[in-house]
Amino acid sequence: MAYKAVIGLEFHCEMKSHTKVFSRAINGFSKKPNQLVSPLDMGFPGTLPVLNKECVKKAIEIAMILNCKIPEYMEFDRKNYFYPDLPKGYQITQFFNPVGVNGSVKIEVNGKEKEVLIHDIHLEEDAASLDHLYDTSNIDYNRSGVPLLELVTEPCLNSAEEAFEFLEHMKRIYQYTGISDCDTKKGQIRADVNVSIMDENDTELGTKVETKNVNSFDSIRKTIEYEIERQSKLKSEGRYDEVVQETRRWDDESGTTIHMRSKADAIDYKYFTEPNIPRYKISKELLDDIRKNIPELAHERKEKYITEYGMSEYDAKVLVKDKKVSDFFEECVSLGSDPKSTCNWITTKILAEINKKEDTTIEDIFIKPYMISELISLIDSKKITNNQGKEVFAKMLEEELTPGEIVKKYNMEVIEDENLINDLVNEVINENNQAVTDYKNGRTNMLDYLVGQVMKKSKGKANPVEAKEKLLETIK
Repeated sequence: MAYKAVIGLEFHCEMKSHTKVFSRAINGFSKKPNQLVSPLDMGFPGTLPVLNKECVKKAIEIAMILNCKIPEYMEFDRKNYFYPDLPKGYQITQFFNPVGVNGSVKIEVNGKEKEVLIHDIHLEEDAASLDHLYDTSNIDYNRSGVPLLELVTEPCLNSAEEAFEFLEHMKRIYQYTGISDCDTKKGQIRADVNVSIMDENDTELGTKVETKNVNSFDSIRKTIEYEIERQSKLKSEGRYDEVVQETRRWDDESGTTIHMRSKADAIDYKYFTEPNIPRYKISKELLDDIRKNIPELAHERKEKYITEYGMSEYDAKVLVKDKKVSDFFEECVSLGSDPKSTCNWITTKILAEINKKEDTTIEDIFIKPYMISELISLIDSKKITNNQGKEVFAKMLEEELTPGEIVKKYNMEVIEDENLINDLVNEVINENNQAVTDYKNGRTNMLDYLVGQVMKKSKGKANPVEAKEKLLETIK
């Protein structure tokens, strides 16, 4: 029997900034432990937090994009609990007055629109990280104090696919606004996944099971699918009482969730207002400044590509999926390249090249936007043919030269001398009398053969359209 799944997400995303959210330590990534730290990050007595204003502005920007209600005052709270990676014994976060509440965002899932309700979004500091070895655990404070945005949805998602599309949508928002790179390899995103099931006509939610700190979108999808299957099986077998409120973790090796601890009641974190960060009023001027500087987002670019540039929805989706790819395309168009031609080169050639190597982005390859623009211009001006363009592209990658340099090096410019084209056409006709006769007798495909012979004699430098016209004129 199929049951209705209800899913809520708590999505954590590390923010980009020069320094950490409450200290002057560099906010960056280092494989060397304890390199990017300050006394505050390690919880030394006598240290005081100083709020990073840029992080506040970025948090408000996301709240605006998600249509949240923004509070009159910015303030922070203490979440009290003891854990080895939290040396102060508390985390500075937002509980009573988050930066955004009661928001919503629309996503597209399998061609249908889905509204995702946002409970709140709040700004907080990340904890340090623990490396669990065979007989010891080591603590790394590099992550301690890194600015973290936590987005909490309402329990309004009903499938792993919806959750995945929502997270992809949020990832694009974070990347297009420059708030985060969302790099899973650097641990910049993770989510707590809450799943319950219920009968289709039930009005009360089922027992919620939480899976903590799932650190990739693929794992989040698998976690949800596994929990729906596990809970549905127990319910079908009359063992739903074995689905208890608990915290589990995702195990990649076994492809299952594993029990961590029971959670019969909500943990009392004894929240209270953070006394060392005075609350301050969020001015209308600040809000107006943030709002007017929100950049063009992925869904807006997609709409522009479809309506203004006449692209298919599929091509537009491919271009906006990765901001770096979309920026590459935008730069090409700004240089005067035809949008459809540019899209074709990017989606069929550049992305194919990128996909050959793992962890390669469009920024890593030699070819830059001005080179694609130059290549398109050479083809459009008929200085080289389409086939020569493909050859030029391959040599650009191989030899790391610009299109103009490749064309000059290999003497590839299309023959523009009309007399020379006429001579080549006459030679081909004289050498292929049978093919000419066959064409005149109705075998029209022989014309393409003759054009091919002209191209061969010209070493690909004749314009095939012009060669075809000359052949038709001469044969008649």
